[in-house]
Formats: sequence, structure tokens, C-alpha cells
Amino acid sequence: MTSSANATPRHPAMSFDERYRAISSRDTRFDGQFVTAVRTTGIYCRPSCPARTPKPGNVSFFATSAAAHEAGYRACKRCLPEAAPGSPAWDLRGDAASRAMRLIADGVIEREGVPGLARRLGYSTRHLTRMLTEELGAGPVALARAHRAQTARMLLVGTELTMADVAFSAGFASVRQFNDTVREIFGLTPSQLRARRPRAAGDPFGAPGGVSLALPRRDPFDAAGLFAWMSARALPGVEVATADSFARTVRLPGGPARFRVHDDGSRLRLHATLARLGDLPVLVARVRRLFDLDADPVAIDAALAAVPALRGSVRGVPGLRVPGAADPAEMLVRAMIGQQVSVAAARTALTRLAAALGERMPQPPADPGDAPADSGDARAVPGPTLLFPTPAAIAERGGEVLRGPAARVRAIVSAAEALAGGSLELSPGDDPAAQRAALIALPGIGPWTADYVRMRVTGDPDVLLPGDVAARAGAAALGVPADARGLTEWATRAAPWRSYLMGHLWRAALPRAAARPQAAPRPPAPEPPSAPDTTDPFSLAPLERTPA
Repeated sequence: MTSSANATPRHPAMSFDERYRAISSRDTRFDGQFVTAVRTTGIYCRPSCPARTPKPGNVSFFATSAAAHEAGYRACKRCLPEAAPGSPAWDLRGDAASRAMRLIADGVIEREGVPGLARRLGYSTRHLTRMLTEELGAGPVALARAHRAQTARMLLVGTELTMADVAFSAGFASVRQFNDTVREIFGLTPSQLRARRPRAAGDPFGAPGGVSLALPRRDPFDAAGLFAWMSARALPGVEVATADSFARTVRLPGGPARFRVHDDGSRLRLHATLARLGDLPVLVARVRRLFDLDADPVAIDAALAAVPALRGSVRGVPGLRVPGAADPAEMLVRAMIGQQVSVAAARTALTRLAAALGERMPQPPADPGDAPADSGDARAVPGPTLLFPTPAAIAERGGEVLRGPAARVRAIVSAAEALAGGSLELSPGDDPAAQRAALIALPGIGPWTADYVRMRVTGDPDVLLPGDVAARAGAAALGVPADARGLTEWATRAAPWRSYLMGHLWRAALPRAAARPQAAPRPPAPEPPSAPDTTDPFSLAPLERTPA
């Protein structure tokens, strides 16, 4: 066993004493951020485990469960550390290790192997393995194995899938490999692990052939704000949003899928139907990014509330989240179409594009548990059946469908061609600075679009959009500098959480936008490709556009 003296590298922001105080107080805020291994028992736990706190000399802390596995520990049967939310470190950090963790969660190793992961990160397989082992205590294969085990546990306790379906859905190559891994990590057979799940009422969103799972999260959680934001941008046919649910179609490596996320007041529940069950881990990772479920809201709110001008906003909207992206390529197209126009105008243009070039999926069969159509229940809302157009389709026919300035249409088609041809790749594991540079190098993409895509695709928590019209209106409402330079200088006090600062600025702009009389719509003025791009990403009512 590994002793506390030679455990894997510390979490960069916490000392041994700070971690020990966290486990002594059983602080749930740190669940998922590290695990505690106890030498005398050979078990590792989440920080909030209710078991007796071990002596400091018997404790080792690991950044990942995979590192604890590699050191010979098994998961605690009492607190099930694999059921904790993911670590916010992988978004807060922008280094190769954090990018690797995001790509592993997105299933890159299952699809492309370790060489594919190394290629995406720009390293040799040997150097990547050495770097991850030194940084996280486990190499890429062990990290992927731990991720598969976490998915398997989630499926065992959250679904009625057969053991074989669980094994292949979680990404295991065989049922035997699945059985051996679960027994080794959890000290239980898959059947024993399933038998320990809590008995609860049936899932109202469960449908034949579907998978339904509870998604761990950290509270507070601004569910109402997220669903309202998604509702304002939902594209008919592609997405369906209500006050407490969001559904959409999405392309996954094994084929198209449809999912719905519902808030029941205490947790989020995901229901999905997939062309291939093996895509489930990829979908779960994308939904977690879309809803920003691995954020640390207590730390974020505490840091922002320390800024006097933000204290009231944070108190009014605790647990604000920054939405991610279900599909990076789609996110770029949506951001480019949204440049210099209102949310409503962008939604109209995107709806027309999706209707003309998107692919149809069959209407899902009715769920026997669905509510009557006139009940007002979210379950009565028809599911989405339209897939957002592929980059190849937009590259081929986008010029026929898109309207507006010719330069902008050419820029969107050119970006789609780059995505379809592979000269531009977007993923959650991109180096943020390199992604930004690659985007700005394309015609028609300015700093706002590149930074907005970076915020949404990589989950970078420290993105400021100083030229954004709505953000500057929100800054004025909060009594802070509203000009681009002044806002940039003032916002340094909110680092490294400036993406969440943007959310509060956008929220602060809403009352002013709602109260403002709406002028007759007018077409956006043409702009040269190099001109700064601005928009109003979070506003539920359009604001007047002015060049940044």
C-alpha cells in the first residue's frame, strides 16, 4: 500500500492538512474532488464518508479513483465514491492532464485507443502515460478503466439493463472483463452491487428500450435559470424545453440518440434512447457538461460574493451554472449565426437551417407512463425528432438556406467546410488558447465568437466577453465599469470564475431588456470579417445591437 508520505501528487489547491480537515468534518463539497485511501483497511472513500475518521498517519489522498485502484485500494461499500459528482478541477485546470480527463470521459480511448488520445493532446503515447501517471497517479488505460467502472455502477443501480447490456454499455470488451473489474474495484459482484441499490418508485420518464439514470450534482443548483436559458434558444424539432425539462436529439459515435433531462426538485434525471448502448458513457459526459454538473458552486459563489458589487446577484441566484455544448461543431455554427443579432433572430435563422438540412428521426413510441396531452405535465410534450445539420450538409447547401450579409454566409459555410474536412477539430479536450487561435484564424470569426465557443465547448470557467452588449448593460445595472476596457480591468477580481461572472452580468441585464420598448426588427448591417462580434447570449428579450 502507499503511505501518506509517498502518495500521488497533491491536488494543486489543497494541502494534506486542508484535505484532512475536509474529511474530519465530512464536508460534502469536496466529494469528487479527491478520494481518501486508508492504509489499514485497503479502502478508499469520498471525503464525506460517514465512517470513523482514520488517523492522519494511515491516510493517503489521491486525485482520482483510478490512482487509488492502481495503488491497490478498493472502493468503500458504504459511501460509494464512484457515485460522487465529477471533479471541477478538469474545467478549472487547462493543462494536458485535465484535457485528457475530459477526452477520456468523452470516450476517445474506446474509439481511438491511447494513440488517438495522445495524438489529440500532441504527445507520444509513452510521454502521455508518463505524464498522467506522475500527475494523476494512473495512466490513460487505468483512467479509462476507472471511468468504465463508474459508468457500470451507475447502470447497475439505476437501470434494469441485463448484465451483458451493462457491460457493453459501460465500454467493456467482454462480460468477463466487466465482472472482474467490478469485483476488483468495489469488492462486490455486479449482482451484489445491484442488490444494494435503494428501492424507489418507478421513473416517470422510463420508456421501453430507454435508459434512465440519476445524475449526481452539487448544490445549490440554479435549475430554473438553466431551463429558462435553454427554452429561449430551443430549436423546434431539434430541442424541446419546459420550465423543468429539456430534451433534444444528438449525434453520437454509434448513431443518433434522443435524451431528456428532468429536474424533480432534488436531482436531475436523464432518460435516453440510443442507437448503440455503448454510446451511453459519451452521452452522460456530454449532458454533464451541458448542465455544468461538475462545477463547485459553493467555491464559485463564495469567490464572486466577495466582490461587493456581485454580492446581491449571487445571493439572488445561488448555484448559477454556465451551459456547455452537446455538440462542439453545432455550437460553432450557432455562435456564428448569433453574431450581431438578437436571440430571437438567431433562433429563427437556426430553425430554418435545421428544417432545411437536418435529418429526421422517427417519432419515439408513446411511453405508457406519459401524462395525458392536456395535463400540462412535461412528459406530455412531444419529443424532438430532428437532428441538427452536419457540417458537411451546411458546407454543401448552407449557401442556399442561410440569409443575411454575403460575407457572413460565406464565413459560416467556410467554417462548416473546415469542420467537415477535418482541418478544424473542436472537442472538450482542446487546449483553450490553441482552439481560440484556430477559430480566429478563420474568416468572419472574431474574439467574441472564439471566446464564447471556448466557454461553451471546453468549459473554461474564466472567460470574459468585454465587448458583449448585454454583459456591458448588466455591468451598468450593477454599478461597475461598463466600457470594454474598464470592465476587463474590473473583472480581474472575479478570476478564475469570469465565465460565471458573465452569467451574473447577463442576468443583471434582463430587467432592463424586458422593460425596454421593442423597435421594429431591422436586418443586421454588414460587417467586415475582422470586425469585433458581439451578441446577447443569455437575454430572454433582444437588446439593441451596437458595434463593440
